[in-house]
Amino acid sequence: MVGQCEPSEDGPLYVGLISVRIDLLNVQRVDPFSVLFNKLPDDIFLPLSGQNRYIYEVVLLELADLFFDEDLIDPFIPKDLVRSTIENAVVRFGIRRWAAESDEEGESEVPLSSADYTNRIYRRLVQTGWLEEEQRIYRTYVLLSPAISYLLRSLTSIARLEKRSYGGAVLNVLSSLESAIADPEGRGITLAEAAQTAADFSAHLTDMLLGLRELKISLSGSSTPQEIVRSFFDRFVEHILVSDYKTLKTKNNPFRFRRKILSMMRDLQFDPLKVDQLTRHYQMQYELDQEEAEALVHQHINRIIRIFESVDQRLAAIDDFRYQLEKRVADTVRYMDKTTPGMAARLSRLIAELAKKEDSAIPSVGNLEEVGFISPSSVRSPIRRRVEAKPRMITQAEIDPKVLELRQLFKEWKERREVKVDRIEAYLEEQFAGRDSLNATEFRIDSIEDYICFSYVRHLNSLGKKARKTADRYRIQFEDRYVNVSDMVECRGFVIHRTTSGTSTGTPNAR
Repeated sequence: MVGQCEPSEDGPLYVGLISVRIDLLNVQRVDPFSVLFNKLPDDIFLPLSGQNRYIYEVVLLELADLFFDEDLIDPFIPKDLVRSTIENAVVRFGIRRWAAESDEEGESEVPLSSADYTNRIYRRLVQTGWLEEEQRIYRTYVLLSPAISYLLRSLTSIARLEKRSYGGAVLNVLSSLESAIADPEGRGITLAEAAQTAADFSAHLTDMLLGLRELKISLSGSSTPQEIVRSFFDRFVEHILVSDYKTLKTKNNPFRFRRKILSMMRDLQFDPLKVDQLTRHYQMQYELDQEEAEALVHQHINRIIRIFESVDQRLAAIDDFRYQLEKRVADTVRYMDKTTPGMAARLSRLIAELAKKEDSAIPSVGNLEEVGFISPSSVRSPIRRRVEAKPRMITQAEIDPKVLELRQLFKEWKERREVKVDRIEAYLEEQFAGRDSLNATEFRIDSIEDYICFSYVRHLNSLGKKARKTADRYRIQFEDRYVNVSDMVECRGFVIHRTTSGTSTGTPNAR
């Protein structure tokens, strides 16, 4: 096609652009991994694969603290500071071994001083692409390229593997989803962050399970009890076990929000309006067309649903490995004292004494819980695994009608004996029947309610503020004799008067 083009002034330029485009397409077809290896130098992993890899590991971790300092503003660090950091690592870790590198010419001898070590390490890191130098007038600065910086951060996170928090990861997903659903057009990008956090959390569960498997194989190959216990605490408790693992068995389980997350995601799946708003937000953020943005939204939603639906099964698998590890370590600790010095001599003497007793037979062992081979604590039962309670249907218990009847009777009985001011006031109005005064013997007591009211008529002031108005309308005058009221109560005689002023005008002997 190029040969058939008509000649023009721009012909050579046009043909050159087409040739460059064809060359680029050919490069992409020939090298499918250029996305990765075009960003990293070819010799980037040579320092970490040679005999001096442990030296470079220590130095790179020290340089990571220097280049990734939170207070660092300018990523261009003076060369002298980088060299001094390397020399401090050499001195602090006591590096005194060096194997000749394959590309070192004329430097087969071991370095004699920390400065020699620093020169070789620095020169090696610059040659392999870990460090880049840049000249600014009279000073030399050192920097990390973006790809090298990301690689070093990843290696540092592997070397300093820390315990994760289940609760923090779940809450991050929940808060991101709430933000995306509440404001899909303004904060819809948080859905992608929630999906990424969920994916990282899922990867951590997988790494934890694989780490437990690797540790189990390692413990199976260890023959020294001390090594088994040390490996268990150093690798499992300090590195693999998550910081809030114990809370998984409590009411503060971080996965208590799992159902809420799944409910939100399923509702979002069938909400066309919010999905459309999220799609438009994805189009703006990722510069995609409508179909690609909508597919990406559904992909993130489905990823979160799949991860949190499989959490229970994955935790059950992790718990199986954890139980096996803890049981093996517990058995190791339990039987460590059986290898104490002198045990062989004790067994030899015991067998010799039993051989001398020709007439006596060795008693048969019927129960390992009662008879021990060496001591009463020699045989132990294995740790019982905690069995999770299965869900069951909760049914409402039927209460016996007689019990309900007794409850109602007790309630009525209690209500009849309750002291109420309005009942006392109605009782007094009924007893006065239009009169202004009433003697104690003239009161009638026909029921338990009347008995309660009559008992408190003599003590209205003791009922507090609720009976203040009722007490102000009556005046009671006690006598120096005892009377019988309705053949039910024997009390001190009194006369109660209805006051006209509405205030109490009690006598000195009034109570």
